Amino acid sequence: MAVTGTAVAELLPQKTRRKTRVGLVAGGLGTYWPQFPGLLPQLQESSHFVSERFAEMDAEVIDAGFISDAQEGAAAGELLRVADCDLIVMFLTTYLTSSMVLPIAQRANTPVLVIDLQPTEKMDHANFDTGMWLAYCGQCPVPEVANVFRRAGIPFRSVSGYLRQESAWERIGQWVRAAHIRAALRHARHGLMGHVYPGMLDVSTDLTLLPATFGSHVEVVEFDDLRQRVEEVTEADVADRMALAREIFTLDDTVVEEDFAWGAKVSVGLDRLIDDFDLDSLAYYHRGLDGEQHERLGAGMILGASLLTARGIPTTGEYELRTTVAQLATQVVGAGGSFTEIQALNFEDDVVEMGHDGPAHLSVSARDPLLRGLGVYHGKRGWGVSVEFDVQHGPVTLLGLGQDQDGSLAFVASEGVVVPGPLLAIGNTTSRVDFGRDPGLWVDQWSQTGIGHHWSLAVGHRAADFKAAANLLGIDFRQV
Repeated sequence: MAVTGTAVAELLPQKTRRKTRVGLVAGGLGTYWPQFPGLLPQLQESSHFVSERFAEMDAEVIDAGFISDAQEGAAAGELLRVADCDLIVMFLTTYLTSSMVLPIAQRANTPVLVIDLQPTEKMDHANFDTGMWLAYCGQCPVPEVANVFRRAGIPFRSVSGYLRQESAWERIGQWVRAAHIRAALRHARHGLMGHVYPGMLDVSTDLTLLPATFGSHVEVVEFDDLRQRVEEVTEADVADRMALAREIFTLDDTVVEEDFAWGAKVSVGLDRLIDDFDLDSLAYYHRGLDGEQHERLGAGMILGASLLTARGIPTTGEYELRTTVAQLATQVVGAGGSFTEIQALNFEDDVVEMGHDGPAHLSVSARDPLLRGLGVYHGKRGWGVSVEFDVQHGPVTLLGLGQDQDGSLAFVASEGVVVPGPLLAIGNTTSRVDFGRDPGLWVDQWSQTGIGHHWSLAVGHRAADFKAAANLLGIDFRQV
């Protein structure tokens, strides 16, 4: 009997990546401290609370402490520059001058989030003096800082609220999740193996574009790199991988044992390729001819690619480098992300049927994933086993990377709901997605964004996270 959910996660441990680094600095105007002796201790207490909240987030927090003047601001900026943060958070505890915070943004050369969280929902007007009021004055310098950032050419972001306001912390958390995406893409090593799917002009990607846009590295590998590793896989390795697959998948009666064993052998070789090149993703395609070795390798990828994707290493066909980037973005915020395209429209139920043959993200499956034997892969050479399931019913978000005439990239997203209903049983991951409108209208609107043939289908409504990530990455964001 196959297993899903947490059991799959235990069987397929996630890839360990560099932890997201969030820099944190708090501050206020030092002139106040001798004037109002009780103010600084109160603000430092608030700063300690904020630091503890950030420590609870899934990130390494680089706390630069509390600054009181421009010189201390410059020193904090230097500390955070060396720390190579993915996001810097400036906590304005009371009024401070923009000269104290500008050097931090300039020297660190890192996206900055300004937060101002007053102690409680409101002041006790009848009992407050000037010193007590100043603890509530963190909002005062926000327009000043915004103006100076604009004049310095620095993007401005802010969250205003009070210290224990959970809705404010949710907005802050959104920026931290966006930082997870920026961190993953900045340090990612994307593998590209084989050649572009003939005729698919939309999937072709300039290899310089990803390092130039995100800081990622693209490693070009050969199918011969995989072939050599597959040749070294032993019968014992194959037996172990087949046993693992039987724990995770339900095997359909159409699965041919020989094809299953070949997929398992390729899977072990794939794991070794990923480890040897230290890859965070892999996009591949090879056409092949008459059953030669490279064609068999390309046709045997689906089992291993699905297992890798479930481990947080998106591995996708059709040479879709940009879609593996989108899948990595959805993966690192805990939303999964399965390789997807439009399959058909149902105008009676007002749903878009979408999915793909080939690699799938097992963590988003609504049921035990099925291995089905296919005598032919549509539009491709070869035969073997493929993965089939429906995505979990409920809210989902599509995320893809569009590209414009000038070559620039954009995050493109759309939120919908996966609903139950009849699905094709052809070895595809297929879902019925309701976007709340005529499905034909949705296709027209989606296609006009600059999206390509494929995208990542992730669980949950995550468009706000992806919009924030696009902001940190300095690319456009479009939502249908």
